[in-house]
Order: sequence, then structure tokens, then C-alpha cells
Amino acid sequence: MAPRGDGRLFLSILFIACYCTVTLAQVPADCCLEVAKKPIEKGLVANYRLQVQGQGCAIDATIFLSRRGRTMCAPVNEKWVENLKRHVDQLRKDCKKQNYKPKRCTGVKP
Repeated sequence: MAPRGDGRLFLSILFIACYCTVTLAQVPADCCLEVAKKPIEKGLVANYRLQVQGQGCAIDATIFLSRRGRTMCAPVNEKWVENLKRHVDQLRKDCKKQNYKPKRCTGVKP
């Protein structure tokens, strides 16, 4: 006959394991903590995504991805950021027409 505490112990361990898994899943993998003040060169950037405050990150930012996989954080409402996003969108559009094969499209995400 098994002791009565084993069931409670098992449920407690299961609850803690599930709680830790859910809690760790909510931690963002990479957030920008500050943004660049100077413009980023167009030739460095291959892609971008937006970071929204309140969805696990402390500030709003535009995250640019370089052709070598590095991330660069920029403010959201700056004119140079909007121009750079338009440049990346156009680059993606041009590369899609060429099936991502030319050297210029290296690192561009579909």
C-alpha cells in the first residue's frame, strides 16, 4: 500500500513544472533595450521587424537584421527609419522577381 502523500507530491511537482514552462515561454528572446540615434546604412540591412511595447518588451522599436545576421535597433517614428523600411521592402520585391538568386539578394528574407 502506497503512502497517501505520494499523490500530492506528484501533483505539486507537475504543477510547478507546468507553471515554470508557461512562465519561461512568456520571456521574449530578444528585445531592444535602446535604439540607435544615427541612421543605419542601406547596404547593411536585409530585413526588419517591429517590436511593440507591452508585448514582452519595454520600448517600441524597429529591429533591422543585417545580411550577416546581426540585429540593429532603431526608433519607430524617424524619417530615416521609414526610408530604410521602404528600401528593404523594395529590395525584397525585386529579389522575389529574380527568385532570390543574384548576389545582391544574399541575406534577404522572403
